[in-house]
Amino acid sequence: MAEMVQLPRLLRTLLAAPDGLAAVLNADELILRQGQGASHSFPAMAYEAAQSRGLVVWSGTMLRAQPEARAYLRRAMAEREEEGFAAQHRQEVRIEVEIAGEKQTVTRNLLESPLGHLRRLKDRTGAPFLPQEAVEAGDRLAADFERGQLQPSITSTWEPRLATRGSGQGGGKQDLSDSAMMARDRLWRAVDAIGPELAGVTLDVCCFYKGLEQVERERGWPTRSAKLMLRTALLALARHYAPPPAKPRRHQWGAEDYRPAISR
Repeated sequence: MAEMVQLPRLLRTLLAAPDGLAAVLNADELILRQGQGASHSFPAMAYEAAQSRGLVVWSGTMLRAQPEARAYLRRAMAEREEEGFAAQHRQEVRIEVEIAGEKQTVTRNLLESPLGHLRRLKDRTGAPFLPQEAVEAGDRLAADFERGQLQPSITSTWEPRLATRGSGQGGGKQDLSDSAMMARDRLWRAVDAIGPELAGVTLDVCCFYKGLEQVERERGWPTRSAKLMLRTALLALARHYAPPPAKPRRHQWGAEDYRPAISR
């Protein structure tokens, strides 16, 4: 908002004059006069924001900054720097998703894990509800979803497509790059490994960024059941990406004339 952009500028101007500045407040403008005819103008909304926060005070026709104004200005500058830093670490795209039966355009940060809000959940023992390998598996699935350029062609009704997809069908592969084709193949193999009972919630949360409550509502599931289904699915997905080592066969060794006993 304009007042929040101009507020730091107003405070800096007043803080530079400890005794205050001559001020004239109009309906839509605040004018500060500074020696030899120099003046500064600010939107009236910026003054109202400062006044409502107790950052400025009148003394006759003079307006000066309160001591709290300096601390407020420092916080505002720190928040702006933090926001700028965060912006440098975002890769945002505008995509179309289906929410409550209607298509809406939303902004997604491709560098942010769709499972980020679930990392903070704990189980009864205090351990993370989602093990690290489960989170990494979900992130890997989402990455292949993006690399495969599947967002425009898959909607929340993706399951019938899986049921009718034949071997060799990839959904417009002739128009895709090799990397996108490989990403699609990896994703389909992962979906097959999870199984049809669990693949839906995994794609909804990891690829379509749906919330757990929305998944439960759309699928008619009981409250708080989606996170349990998702955890089970992601653990299965993690085993698909990193299969556990095969257990060595156990051999029975005996003497040359050893014969195993056969129970009657």
